[in-house]
Amino acid sequence: MSDSMAIAQTFAATQATATQQALQTIMLSQQAQADQSVVALLQQSAEQMQAVLPAGQGQSVDITA
Repeated sequence: MSDSMAIAQTFAATQATATQQALQTIMLSQQAQADQSVVALLQQSAEQMQAVLPAGQGQSVDITA
């Protein structure tokens, strides 16, 4: 009976490890998606700020004049 208990404990530990790894993979995937969303928002914000610059800003300036 001791052998069957050891096998059962090993199986349970293996399943727990596999479950933990699967959850970590899912969490990393969700974090990557969240990061991509943040990057998209930052890019959109930067594009909008460039479009709203006041007259004269964001252009080349002739310093020899």
